[in-house]
Amino acid sequence: MINPQDPRWAAILARDPEADALFVYGVKTTGVYCRPSSASRLPRPENVEFFDTAQQAEAAGYRPSKRAAGDQTLRAAHHARLVADACRQIEQADTAPGLQQLAQHAGLSPFHFHRVFKSVTGLTPKGYASAHRSRKIRDGLKDQRSVTDALYDAGFNSNSRFYESANQLLGMTPSDYKGGGTNNTIRFAVGQCSLGAILVAQSHRGVCAILLGDDPDKLVRDLQDQFPKADIIGADRDFEQLIAQVVGFIEAPALGLDLPLDLRGTAFQERVWRALRDIPPGSTASYAQIAQRIGAPQSFRAVAQACGANSLAVAIPCHRVVRSDGELSGYRWGVERKRQLLERESPTKA
Repeated sequence: MINPQDPRWAAILARDPEADALFVYGVKTTGVYCRPSSASRLPRPENVEFFDTAQQAEAAGYRPSKRAAGDQTLRAAHHARLVADACRQIEQADTAPGLQQLAQHAGLSPFHFHRVFKSVTGLTPKGYASAHRSRKIRDGLKDQRSVTDALYDAGFNSNSRFYESANQLLGMTPSDYKGGGTNNTIRFAVGQCSLGAILVAQSHRGVCAILLGDDPDKLVRDLQDQFPKADIIGADRDFEQLIAQVVGFIEAPALGLDLPLDLRGTAFQERVWRALRDIPPGSTASYAQIAQRIGAPQSFRAVAQACGANSLAVAIPCHRVVRSDGELSGYRWGVERKRQLLERESPTKA
């Protein structure tokens, strides 16, 4: 008989699609095996046994469930193919296709297609098209092309439309972005905390980087790589109070941390980062749970990528995101630092 406390049983109860790649379960009374996300009727725990792969289940005499229509994994794979095709249409078109056109090509109603697209990508079709234009603009400017060429290649049909949205797309003016941060002043300070070296940097918009590591010089180089032509200056004594505030939060999370932040990410990344800031100290959430909270339940892998892209350690608490089984997964600044941060935030440490 399985242990009801086994995290694999919890994944079955939650019909967690994130666990589908980890195991299957056989039902002794029916002789079939299913994936954790299957919509089949939940079995009694005493009738369940686990297998690492479908091949192992079949070798033990189980046959696959015939309720394929209710298997969320198969449905998700079908939806992923439809959405991938729609994304290619958006990326290859000179003018972004409308919702009606995309839905018709996918064979779905506009309402259903809109919901499926958002569940897979975390963005609406319109939002995805905007994000794609943003990427094309960034790539065009990095390739040293003129601002005018880059904006027209990205699908903007007038300069005014582009410049209205440029600050949101790039975090600065197009010419400054093209220049690697030219005309942007970023102040920074480096200090030490129990987790090693820490760098805090601030633009005119707010804190734009909190970096952790072992080598202070490398942290400074990382900041310079991010803004190669910005005016990066060591901060004065008043600014160092800011780094003291961050260090104080690391050492004693109960103090809280409320800073103006300069977020620079895609629309999806910023939605993830906002959700992470809603996780209270002493609590954790899985990648799948964050995906659910932002309305994109199939996008747990994209959530993990957004966590990895976070350059604001502790202020955007990606250390509070764990695997569905509660185990720690990768962390940009090292799993051991993640473990220490969670231990300090644990209610038992209060």
